[in-house]
Amino acid sequence: MRPAEYTLEEIVQAGEALQAAGRNVTGFALRQRVGGGNPNRLKQVWDQHLARSSVAEAVPVAELPVEVAEELATVTRALTERLAALAVELNDKAVKAAERRVAEVVRAAGEQREQAERELADAAQTVEDLEYQLDGVKGELAATQDRLTEGLAQRQSQAVELAQIRERLSATEQAARMAREQHTAELKQLRDELAKAQARGEEAARMRGELDTLRAQNDALLAALKPSKSSGKTSRSGGAPTST
Repeated sequence: MRPAEYTLEEIVQAGEALQAAGRNVTGFALRQRVGGGNPNRLKQVWDQHLARSSVAEAVPVAELPVEVAEELATVTRALTERLAALAVELNDKAVKAAERRVAEVVRAAGEQREQAERELADAAQTVEDLEYQLDGVKGELAATQDRLTEGLAQRQSQAVELAQIRERLSATEQAARMAREQHTAELKQLRDELAKAQARGEEAARMRGELDTLRAQNDALLAALKPSKSSGKTSRSGGAPTST
């Protein structure tokens, strides 16, 4: 335990000095006077000093006369009996009030218990309903997940089919492009050959025309030569032909 910082004598002297100065003796005034300490303890020490001083200074009281003492004893007994009766009455009233209070508390507690039981039953029913709803939601969620899984599988299958179709379409487009290019090349080649054939036809027609011309010239030449042969035959039959 921490020892007191200031002695009883110092605290008493401080209080007496405050009284001499006409000031009220308070804990803070004592603390200011002694220079420190707990104000509550300082005031307690001063109050104890005042109590001891008042006891020491008390004047002895003279004894009461016999008649007064007997009357006082009678009054005291009557007062004691009255106080006892009053205490019994008050105790009875207090007990009854306490019983009524207990009854009210018990009744209120019963009502609260019944209310709590009803609320608990409602809560249990609510929990049951929520569990039922939760089971339904779980079932719907499972069905939704199944449909989602099936849909994903179908989408994946469709994606694979679409990729295959795209590949076939790309191959078809490439084949069509190659066929178109080949057809274009063949068409160009045919056009070139046709042009060459047309050129050869024109050349053949030209040569045919020249041949026809040569034939006509040949026929004309032959026609021109036929009379000369006739006159030669005549000369040989008549005599020697004349020289030209």
